[in-house]
Amino acid sequence: MVTMSDINKGFGLLFEMGCGKTLTALAIAGAGYEMGYIEKVLIIAPTSVVAVWPKEFKEFAEFKYTCKTLLGAKKERIKALDDLMQFPFKAMKVAVINYESTWREGIKEKLQEFDADLIICDESQRIKTHDAAQSKAVHELGDQARYKLILSGTPVQNNAIDIFSQYRFLDSSVFGKNFYAFKNKYAIMGGFNRKQIIGYKDLDGLIKKEHSIAFRITKDEAIDLPEQTFEVRKIAFDKKDRELYDRIKRDSYADFDGGDHITATTVLTKLLRLQQLTGGFLLQDDSETPVLVNKAKLNALADIIEDYVIGSEKKLVIFARFIPEVKAIIEMVDKLLPKNKKQVAIYGDIKKELRGGLVKQFQEDPDTMVFVGQIDTAGTGITLTAADTCVYYSKNYNYATYSQSLSRIHRIGQRNVCTYIDLEVEKTVDEMINKALSKKEDMAKTVVDNWRDYFD
Repeated sequence: MVTMSDINKGFGLLFEMGCGKTLTALAIAGAGYEMGYIEKVLIIAPTSVVAVWPKEFKEFAEFKYTCKTLLGAKKERIKALDDLMQFPFKAMKVAVINYESTWREGIKEKLQEFDADLIICDESQRIKTHDAAQSKAVHELGDQARYKLILSGTPVQNNAIDIFSQYRFLDSSVFGKNFYAFKNKYAIMGGFNRKQIIGYKDLDGLIKKEHSIAFRITKDEAIDLPEQTFEVRKIAFDKKDRELYDRIKRDSYADFDGGDHITATTVLTKLLRLQQLTGGFLLQDDSETPVLVNKAKLNALADIIEDYVIGSEKKLVIFARFIPEVKAIIEMVDKLLPKNKKQVAIYGDIKKELRGGLVKQFQEDPDTMVFVGQIDTAGTGITLTAADTCVYYSKNYNYATYSQSLSRIHRIGQRNVCTYIDLEVEKTVDEMINKALSKKEDMAKTVVDNWRDYFD
């Protein structure tokens, strides 16, 4: 049993997605309040998750609390925090804010004035970069707090050293405060000017230290979730679209083969254009906005909507990478759905304060049948278990992001077998992305050495 004395400096709940880390953190906070250890709680979360926390408190908290989400203009956020500090009745005072706002002038100082007893960092991998402004701000706030929690299913996303900054917040006695000393101890450097991590030393020791103040739970250990099934819907380009795709691919190969400096950024930029094309969009030379040039994937998605949503009356989650894709999907869904059925969407343009309500609508309204989400915006921290089927129109290159998105429907509360459908254009970058993600690889790490595989 975890007690407040156990987390005097900090404690990590490293639960795989869907294992209940939010509820566990809420229970720890509630126990601390009831025992008189804490009164003020600061929760720092990704923007898409900020609005979820008040809902969790409302549904599960069995103690007195008042909760404010710090969203909107700076003046509004500061007023909300002032109102919270001046709340006249005995209750746990909870403030929820997104990571990007913690370091803003005026807000950071107000958070320090709030002087939280407990700080919870939800999806703590957001502070994995030790010298980022938001990481430094969270470190300072953590140094001031009496108790700290980090919540993450994927604390390590790209490199083992991702753990340093999170533990610098949690308990600096574990790995110290000096990032470079930490890196020298555990990382083997190589490549150009020895600035690239090529291996690790004493990983067993690092993991042992990590787990010394953390509790790790996997889905297999924690809960009896239903099975997951994966299927690929192969899509063939017509002759015109194939010729366009092959021409862009050949041009990209010629650029690299001609001696252009090859970096991960340059390769990924070229791949990005190819991936946009498989989704139906192309950025013309004289335009700043991609235009729709083919409907191959949109037509395949329309068939799925006709089958699953309209024919079987099942709710459906759709993820896509790019905003033009998301907007095209929304437009198409709007045309396909019967007039009495609805959809909701979360992407970069949707106001942060509206997102929690949209998730709630999808979960609770029987007539809201489709959720459309931009994978980087809506792929973490939200529960979409009203659906058991998820379509990937397109994906990004990061395995951790993809893994997080899988758990939006496959988590506590889901009783049905979860089905994931990949829309994949044959003989394109789609196949390479899916192959890398199936191996739990991040393409960004391998593209420089293997660039010919993508453009040959």
